[in-house]
Amino acid sequence: MIEINNISKRFGDVRALDNVSLRINDGEIVGLLGLNGAGKSTLMRLMVGLLSPSEGSITVDGIDVAQQPEVVRRALGVLPDTAGLYKRLTARENIAYYARLQGMDEAAIKPACDNLIELLGMQSIAERYADGFSLGERMKTALARAIVHGPAHILLDEPTNGLDVITTRAVRRLLQAQKAAGKCVLFSSHLMYEVENLCDRVVVIAGGRIVADGTVNEVVSQTGCASLEEAFVQLSEIKEQGYVAHA
Repeated sequence: MIEINNISKRFGDVRALDNVSLRINDGEIVGLLGLNGAGKSTLMRLMVGLLSPSEGSITVDGIDVAQQPEVVRRALGVLPDTAGLYKRLTARENIAYYARLQGMDEAAIKPACDNLIELLGMQSIAERYADGFSLGERMKTALARAIVHGPAHILLDEPTNGLDVITTRAVRRLLQAQKAAGKCVLFSSHLMYEVENLCDRVVVIAGGRIVADGTVNEVVSQTGCASLEEAFVQLSEIKEQGYVAHA
């Protein structure tokens, strides 16, 4: 379980996050929605320990991120907003390198890589150097790299960006399998149909504040709109009105 308690983050005079509290339960997929600049990436970076909060705390399975960031990172699988692959390594080598960084036993690395390469349909690029990969090929490799070590919880920033239909379906199955295994999954997306198909809960962040938290139907009902997309637009426009109670 991931618990975010009254987190605020300031960059000089800019308050990127303002008193955000959120709990992501085990066995749950939560979609994080927000316009560019709403605070989504800042929140994810705080959860991984890449930034320190101005106020508040974040714990992962009871471990404080600020106090033990390395311990927390080993428990997380993270797909950042930029893939950042090593271009002189093949797709397989990129995945295996991160497996070693996470302390995986050498004997377990090859079967773990093989499994993800098959699951994500990466056979044609597995032995190719990452230099020259398309966006979809980069995303596949980065996603496999993020979860190769079997993390307890998963944080994904736009995980289906640039993927074809078949691979997108494979990613959905993968995330649903993680949920069934009791892991909590948080992913940000601008694709409303992905959120509707995958998520148990939706969290909308606007102006650094959480303005809605509930199931898709609860969030839509909360706004009186006809669709999640319309609800999201409406909620994003009220960012200066503060926190709206959980649906």
